[in-house]
Amino acid sequence: MSEHAPEIESILKTVEADVDAADGQKPDRHFIPTRHFCTLDDTLDSRAELQDIRRHIHQHPELAFNEIHTAELVASRLEGWGYEVTRGVGGTGVVGTLRHGTSRRSVGIRADMDALPIHERSGLPYASVHEGKMHACGHDGHTTVLLGAARQLARTRHFDGTIHLIFQPAEEIGSGGGAERMLADGLFERFPCDAIFGLHNHPGVAAGTFMFRAGPFMAACDTVAITIRGKGGHAARPHQSIDPILVAGSLVMALQSVVARNVDPNETAVVTIGTLHAGHAPNVIPDSARMEISVRSFSAEVRASMEARIRQLATAHAEGYGATVEIDYVRGYPVLVNSERETAFAQQVAEELVGAERTVGNFHRIAGSEDFAYFLQQRPGCFVRMGNGANQPLLHNAGYDFNDENLTVGAAYWTRLAERYLSDEF
Repeated sequence: MSEHAPEIESILKTVEADVDAADGQKPDRHFIPTRHFCTLDDTLDSRAELQDIRRHIHQHPELAFNEIHTAELVASRLEGWGYEVTRGVGGTGVVGTLRHGTSRRSVGIRADMDALPIHERSGLPYASVHEGKMHACGHDGHTTVLLGAARQLARTRHFDGTIHLIFQPAEEIGSGGGAERMLADGLFERFPCDAIFGLHNHPGVAAGTFMFRAGPFMAACDTVAITIRGKGGHAARPHQSIDPILVAGSLVMALQSVVARNVDPNETAVVTIGTLHAGHAPNVIPDSARMEISVRSFSAEVRASMEARIRQLATAHAEGYGATVEIDYVRGYPVLVNSERETAFAQQVAEELVGAERTVGNFHRIAGSEDFAYFLQQRPGCFVRMGNGANQPLLHNAGYDFNDENLTVGAAYWTRLAERYLSDEF
């Protein structure tokens, strides 16, 4: 900071003179409107601490709405750094608030905390100690990156306004997850945010690379359960039965026409039959068959048309064979839509921090889903992707691990973004 001392002192004197002339009030001397925004070097001294935190969280994964230990670790760290901490938001969520200066502007940054019901097979020395649970999506890293930013922001306070750091539970469970619960608990009423930002790691891209896309970025995700009711009987006398497996097989093929023949080729959509269960013996025609489908889309119009077409196909196929059908169509996360201005700003911050060569604009759409979309329905903002390594295991894989190279880079990014957003240059 020594190289900036003359500049800071000059700015402070100017501010004091302006305020003195206005009303004789002295400004808060702890608030220095410096132009020094966080760099990659500024967070390097926290690398060992952040790595220890991340690996501890990785070793002790907790599933949705059971993030008791993780939430307390987060809350205690934030309190130790001087944050006003609110526990139990939307269940096990934590919000850390830091105010500085006089501006009424505010910004929110969110990280998710929950793990997945997957048995870890990474072989790492800090692998999960809880059988059947692991951080296979990197939420341990997302949480730690935001803690790293919390530490840096608290010790430098190079911003003017209010920062709300949102540690969310239950991102992985689909409908009724942590974002919805936090919003229902009055998140933005209790912790007002002019804009909201979030981040997810992205295997297959070099670590420390940031990817952005304005507009629809991640897909809406709906889940459909279709139960076909037929008439069971002996395998040797199929004419006396109504075979639900035959109906299901025909329907599987027909459902592939939904995207191929009912969705505009300029749009993106996915229909995947993930499960199909029927029968228990080779010489028995069962009474029923059940399939479960994942449906993904990037616009409200396509989403509605796909639901209508799937319902029509399932009903018509069942009736055509003399069977009946029960359809349970559950709408999950909505399309994640990044706002134009905040996305351009978030990309600019990345370019300042890591350079244009490690920043990708107009990144391709991602068919995965994310409940951060609910936050973006209520506030402008941007969801960012950060490369986790070109040759790293994929998300939701039993061998996955968050790349620790990203810890200080991500912390510096969130710090700089908050500083820049809460400055007169935004």
